[in-house]
Amino acid sequence: MTPADLRAAFIADLTAIAPDLDPAAIGDNDHLQDDLGLDSMDFLNLVSALHKRFGLPIPEADYPRLATPEKAVAYLAQMLAT
Repeated sequence: MTPADLRAAFIADLTAIAPDLDPAAIGDNDHLQDDLGLDSMDFLNLVSALHKRFGLPIPEADYPRLATPEKAVAYLAQMLAT
């Protein structure tokens, strides 16, 4: 998958969890909790959705690597390449 594909999938899962978010208004460096207002349960639901979509285990220690769309795309690309 290309970075654009990964970002689109990430944003799709994010907006499924938080439907009040406008996908076009989400910036690459927007912090999911600080800027976009996700609470801890929303974040865990997003991690679960990403796990289902990509079939990747996402350990709790890696959660900070999903803090922004840009970081999440880099993380997913790295994990899918291994």
